Amino acid sequence: MRTLDVKEITSAVAEMAKETNHFLSSDVKCAISGRAKKEPWPVAKGVLEKIEENIAIAEEGVLPLCQDTGMACVFLEIGQDVHLVGGSVYDAVNEGVRRGYDEGYLRKSVVKDPLRRVNTKDNTPAHIHYEIVDGDQVKVILAPKGFGSENMSQIKMLPPSAGEKGVKDFVVKVCEDAGANPCPPIVVGVGIGGTFDKAALMAKEALLYPFDEENSDPYYAQMEAELLARINALGIGPQGFGGETTALAVKIKTAPTHIAGLPVAVNINCHVSRHAQRIL
Repeated sequence: MRTLDVKEITSAVAEMAKETNHFLSSDVKCAISGRAKKEPWPVAKGVLEKIEENIAIAEEGVLPLCQDTGMACVFLEIGQDVHLVGGSVYDAVNEGVRRGYDEGYLRKSVVKDPLRRVNTKDNTPAHIHYEIVDGDQVKVILAPKGFGSENMSQIKMLPPSAGEKGVKDFVVKVCEDAGANPCPPIVVGVGIGGTFDKAALMAKEALLYPFDEENSDPYYAQMEAELLARINALGIGPQGFGGETTALAVKIKTAPTHIAGLPVAVNINCHVSRHAQRIL
């Protein structure tokens, strides 16, 4: 049994809160750069180049990539052979968010109650997802989620008879309905199967997958490629100005489900697809 002080979780979350809001991961930057080079529509090409310029300015000046520095979504994979000491894991994560958003001069966007709308003034509480896994390590993933894109997400309980076509058509329709609102080019996370809540969680987890890695299941790898082509054929384009780059990637995660159901969730992210991880 390995002992780990939760203060290490606090430090990791604080570091990642700043890192993810100031620096974009290399796979996302490569995807944007690649699309900028291939984009035939001059206006769309210009927008993508401006996005690249914004990324460079943020990195050089250690400035936020976007004014919406997001709600902190934290994913914890806790090894069953780890003994966490020093306090509450929940409190440790939220102290990390509080510290990171304060030290990084990041916008605090969380309200305590969904209807009374009083800002908590420190971007807490985070949304925390826990999973117990084998081993004696703790993986901490932080993904700040802006709500311009989050608001465009949808879930649908399809009948099994809808099949593959129904799933694909729903994913494309969600992206079409979103239009320019989520600041395209977008990243599309799709959760298929499980239950109502599981599908939504999988769609968000799918957004964490690296752009440069194919789905391990060839069936879903092909579906991701087809969906990306269909979404880009919508012509919405970067920031809604038209072109062939409406989406940068489509990522699918699945789970077993009930014989009577086919849950499908689509979680949309903007081109500032922010996430980082630490192994403790």
